[in-house]
Amino acid sequence: MPLFIGNLFQQLYNFTDVLIVGQTLGVNALAAVGSTGSLNFLIIGFATGLTSGFSIVTAQRLGSRDYRGVRKSFATSIVMSIIVTIMLTAISLIFLDPIMHLMSTPTDIYVNAKKFISIIFMGIFASMAFNMLSNEIRALGDSKTPLWFLIIGTVVNVILELLFIVGFHWGVAGAGWATVISQVISSILCVIYISKRIPLLQVHAADFKGVFKEIGTHARIGLPMAFQSSIIAVGSIFMQSALNGLGTTSVAATTSATKIDQLASLPMMSFGITMATFTAQNIGAGMYARIIKGVRQSLMASVTFSIIVGGLIILFGQNLVMLFIGNQSPAVLKLTQIYFNIVGSSYWILAILFIIRYTLQGLGQSVVPTIAGTAELVMRSFAALVLAANFGYAGACFANPLAWVGSVLVLTGSYMAAIKHLKKLERMKSIVEGSANSDEKEHISQIMNGELRAVSGQRKKVFA
Repeated sequence: MPLFIGNLFQQLYNFTDVLIVGQTLGVNALAAVGSTGSLNFLIIGFATGLTSGFSIVTAQRLGSRDYRGVRKSFATSIVMSIIVTIMLTAISLIFLDPIMHLMSTPTDIYVNAKKFISIIFMGIFASMAFNMLSNEIRALGDSKTPLWFLIIGTVVNVILELLFIVGFHWGVAGAGWATVISQVISSILCVIYISKRIPLLQVHAADFKGVFKEIGTHARIGLPMAFQSSIIAVGSIFMQSALNGLGTTSVAATTSATKIDQLASLPMMSFGITMATFTAQNIGAGMYARIIKGVRQSLMASVTFSIIVGGLIILFGQNLVMLFIGNQSPAVLKLTQIYFNIVGSSYWILAILFIIRYTLQGLGQSVVPTIAGTAELVMRSFAALVLAANFGYAGACFANPLAWVGSVLVLTGSYMAAIKHLKKLERMKSIVEGSANSDEKEHISQIMNGELRAVSGQRKKVFA
């Protein structure tokens, strides 16, 4: 629940952008902010995926009570985050214009769209810092504190947006600066909290020695998760290009509908992200049966929720869109209902996807989730190039459901194999605990290490 509420407030950063921009600056400004959503996802998604991967290493070491390793992992995360932030900022700003042209950004919103996303990209350091720090705090089992910092940041964001847009008349630039400044404040709060309350994350010069030897371990999990997010985002860029080609009305409709969609899917995402940390800690502690039970219960809860919320979105989603644009744009409202009908009825697939993907990532698997991300790219590209071209806006709306189906099909085999290995590990663990024969224990322990390599997708010895 704290993670869900935290993700909710994370989404409110973008939600308030759209709400305030739509109500104060109009549909064109709303479309300008929305047209950069997939581009934002490409860069920021890479950063959040990377730091989530780093925190899995930290959680695994906490589970195995390697406290020195926890600090070493945090130090490595800091160094790698700084390096990646510099690279992402430079690349995103240098290639912004060519990418926006390739995306066929409508000329009537081009200037505002570039102005908004340029500010967001200049503030990548703030997003990277907050995601890295909050993920590390959650890796130690504390999901409540990052929640409070998100709440504070969101309140600051709303206040600053109203001040910059309504008071100072900065236009869409005001929304961008408000988002960056509020994330800086949340990051500073994380630093203060760690320095005062979390000795395990209070790193010193000694923890940075030999940190480059740790990069491989962290990159093995962090980079695939980052690339997975980026691969999915590339598919979203194809989709955004198709929507841009359908005109400003389609862009505005999708901008409004996706904000409601993102809020509705947050609990499902929260279940998934929870399973990554939960699985990592329990695999480190050797509690294999607990992983299986947790996955089963999370699947039941998440799928049940997805069916309920999907129905609510189909029935009442259009009313929520009116918060952004009022009832003065009937063409936009008509398109949003098409979006909700197609996407809302497919939420149960998304619920399954989140659980099995993050469970595999928590176990240490990286290759298969990345392949699943590639499947999402293929499906979204098909929707953009074929369905949108032949069936218009309705065809474009099938991009997400098709992507979810493609990803689940890829992940299911690995997920079933992982559960099988975990059950075998639990049986062997019981034999070892009940045996007095040291030779037998040693033999079974060697077999267990092989099973651990299989379940985590690694070739070398994983855990002692």
